[in-house]
Order: sequence, then structure tokens, then C-alpha cells
Amino acid sequence: MSILPRLVAIVGPTASGKSSLALRLARLFRGEILSADSMQVYRKMDIGTAKPSPAERKLVPHHLIDILDPDQDYSAALFREQADPIIIRLHQKGNPIFVAGGSGLYLKALTRGLFRGPGADPKLRQNLKKRAAQEGAPALHRELAVLDPPAASRIHPEDLLRIVRALEVHFQTQRPISHFQRVHGFQERPYTVLKIGLAWEREELYRRIETRVDRMIEAGWVGEVRELLASGYPRTLKSMKSLGYRHLAAYLDGEADLQEAAAKIKRDTRRFAKRQLTWFRADAEVHWFDPNSEPEARIEALVKSFLDSATGNT
Repeated sequence: MSILPRLVAIVGPTASGKSSLALRLARLFRGEILSADSMQVYRKMDIGTAKPSPAERKLVPHHLIDILDPDQDYSAALFREQADPIIIRLHQKGNPIFVAGGSGLYLKALTRGLFRGPGADPKLRQNLKKRAAQEGAPALHRELAVLDPPAASRIHPEDLLRIVRALEVHFQTQRPISHFQRVHGFQERPYTVLKIGLAWEREELYRRIETRVDRMIEAGWVGEVRELLASGYPRTLKSMKSLGYRHLAAYLDGEADLQEAAAKIKRDTRRFAKRQLTWFRADAEVHWFDPNSEPEARIEALVKSFLDSATGNT
């Protein structure tokens, strides 16, 4: 066994088949799956997050799924904090670890580390959140775009947690968070990692996205959103502003018909997949496979060689 824990990370855009590949490989190599998905952490958000089914989770243990309520915040830093002890425990038991999820930032935080920065300033943070409640998160994002354009370009205008943190660092240090991130350089290497990417032809990927959205709606996605709203989780929550949930909440509030909402979900999911591909394509460590043309045995052989190897980094 190598000194550093070894991770097999399955990456790629949404609807590319990451979860099913991770499940198959984990069963084949008797491993466990660590979810690197920013939405599957939430309870009651099952259909719209393409969460592994109870039957699949019985076949292979999954970690960091259903750990929060939809009104709780989550971040890459929290993911790293929770993932590390799980990885160490599985490594000590000799269990192969498969990381699956579409959040490139989460995977980067796990495999390269994160800039920690100054500690939280409760008063400053409270004031920023109060402003966000009054003015909206996009207003704070516009302020960040003036103070720290590189950071603002990487943060969604509705991602209040990251916006507040970036502003907090700026006001505490009088330097942009992007400066500290650049100095940090994401140079930590706590694990030995094999990254496998799934890359469909664009038209085929878009077809898979549209088919999956249709199946999710047929499976009861609208009812899932209706139940969340009825349970007291408002549209203003970060989780409820996520892809698909915000569109169906708007439909339930009479702002669009279901056909229009579904069309917008497909459109925005295609755009999201394009951003994911841009992120992962920039990572030279990813071994890319076209599921349409390359045999599964090639991936299996690569994983076996990696897991059997006692030394070296990928």
C-alpha cells in the first residue's frame, strides 16, 4: 500500500455517466464512493440531483450524500474537511476510493487544497449577510467585481457564501482573495489521484441531457419541488436556486408553464455542462474516454494498474 491514499476520480459534465461508472468500478474493485457533488449533500433533493438510488447505495457504500437539510450552507472547504477523515479511514482499511461528482472546485479542493485565509469576522460577516438580505446577493457580487474582478468571475452572482467570504477577506486584509489564491497556487498533494474523464460528442451529450430532464420530470421532480416549498424551504435558499429547482419553483408559482420550464432547464443544463467541460479540459491530469467508441475494459485496466501500483503519482 502506498504512503498516500489513492483516489480514482471520475469527472466530466452532467449526464455523462459519472455515477454509473463509479458504481461499476467500485463494485468491480470492492471499493466505496465519495460523492463530490454540491447538491447531493441535501436531503429531500433526490430526483433533481440525480442522486444514487437506495438500491445502488446498498450495492456500494456512498459517502457525503444526504448529510444536510436544504437550508444549510455547504462549501468546498467544508467538503474537504469532511472528506479527509473518510478517505483516511478507507485507506487504512485498504478499501479503494472512487470520487464521483461534477463539482470541479470540490475535486480541486480535495486534491490540491484551498487557501485558508484569515479567520471569520462574525460582525463583518453578519453585516454582509444583512446587506445581502436587503439588497440581494447580486448587489454584493457587483461590489466584489469592482474590488476583485478575478474572484467575481469565478463566483456565481447568487453564491452568497463565497461572495461574503471573498469580501470578508478583502476588508480584513485590504487584499483580494484572488491574490492569496494565486500565491497558494493549489500546490498541496495530499493524495495520489487517477482522474478519468467522460467525454461524449457534444450533440450526444446534449441529447442525454434532454432525455434525463424529461425522465426526471416524469419521475416526479415537480412533486419533489412542491414538497420542498410546502416544507418551508423558500425559493430564496441557495439550494432552491440551483439548476432545475429554481425553474420548477417558478412554474409552481405560476410564472411559466411546465413546457417552458423544462425547456429552460435543458438550455441551462447544456450551458452548465459546457462550463464543466471547460473546467475539466483545463486539467492536464485527466485521462479522457469517449464512452461511445472506447471499450470499458480500457478504463478497467487503467484503474487496476493504478490501484495495484505501490508508488508514483498521477
